[in-house]
Amino acid sequence: MRRAILATAAVLATMGLAFAADWPQFYGPQRNGVSPESGLAKTWPASGPKQLWKLPLGPGFGGVAVEGGRVYLLDRLEDKQEVLRCLDLSSGKEEWNYAYDAPGKYPHEGSRSTPSVDDKHVFTVGGTGEVLCVDKATHQLVWQKNIFKTYGGQPPTWFVSQSPLLYKDLVIIAPQSRQACLAGLKQTDGQEVWKSSPLGEMQYASPMIASIDKLDQVVMLTRKGNKDQVAVVGVDPSDGKTLWTYDGWNCKIPIPSPTYVGEGRFFITGGYDAGCAMFKVSHEDQKWTVTELFKNNSVDSHLHNAILYKDYLYINGNSVQQTRIGLVCMDLEGKLKWQTREKPSVEMGNLVIADGLLYVMDGNSGTLAVVQASPDGYKELARAKVLSGKGGTVWGPMAIADGKLLCRDQRELKCLDLKNP
Repeated sequence: MRRAILATAAVLATMGLAFAADWPQFYGPQRNGVSPESGLAKTWPASGPKQLWKLPLGPGFGGVAVEGGRVYLLDRLEDKQEVLRCLDLSSGKEEWNYAYDAPGKYPHEGSRSTPSVDDKHVFTVGGTGEVLCVDKATHQLVWQKNIFKTYGGQPPTWFVSQSPLLYKDLVIIAPQSRQACLAGLKQTDGQEVWKSSPLGEMQYASPMIASIDKLDQVVMLTRKGNKDQVAVVGVDPSDGKTLWTYDGWNCKIPIPSPTYVGEGRFFITGGYDAGCAMFKVSHEDQKWTVTELFKNNSVDSHLHNAILYKDYLYINGNSVQQTRIGLVCMDLEGKLKWQTREKPSVEMGNLVIADGLLYVMDGNSGTLAVVQASPDGYKELARAKVLSGKGGTVWGPMAIADGKLLCRDQRELKCLDLKNP
């Protein structure tokens, strides 16, 4: 019996470690930009953390998903094809790929989205609207459909950039057309289970899950019609019914997804001097209500989601009225705790958090900094140039898995050792 108990404990421990090491979707395990890993180094050599491997890629901004020691990413080649690649996390060696034709030329060429992975399948949404399910064991296509052919509408200026959301037995996508804002498809065969009411035209955010009053909800941000008015909608994932809508904030081109900060509160931000806002969703007497809590016009993020960590928001701020904002720490009432302005300016780079550390990529130079995630002030612990930064568009989302940081620019993907730098 003692041996059986020890064996069971070992299995459970291994399962826990595997879960902690994974980054299976856009913005990580909980889709919030925070990794549960610990034991990461707080400083590096002047040359930066040790590079374990690198892989040449086509141009683009698509992030990686990591599951079970494998790295999955959607690459785009010469405006003609998209390629789902599977790599070994330890070595970077490509184990298999699945390529398909996806002709189309658009501004800022290349990949856009991050795959979502479960124990059997990989789900992707490509730049031209192709939604795929690929079997991890056979490396073959299970099903495929095109958002625009199925739900109408047309791609926005910079084409499709959303990352698919997995929920129970569904994969959830966002057509944002006159037929549907969101759609829930069966993971097994891609058949539609539900579609939500139409709301606006396709933009660049991704759907997310939040639980309010013990009810899970799919939350999506889109633009309402042809105006700058933005709408955030909450949808019941069981049937696609719209529960509530918030439309009190404007943004010319909304890209970041909402950040859920708990107690029914959502933080939203966007570029082009849109600033940011927070609103609260409540459920009383079987009715959903939305209340705006604040707006702040001095801080906005052009590309990347704000990250919540220990009751504070960390935001890669942009230029508002020609003033550099830099990296920002804000409390949940909209008040700034600190900001870096031009030292450093960050330049639309991505940020993720793990082990109380904020990893910040400069979107122009490819320089990575590790910063203490604290409201007490900006405390930089180490800094190094890790990517070439060629073209000044190091905008892809990063991932942390098994003590490793995966980051990319317009030419290659790199894997860096954060535990033994």
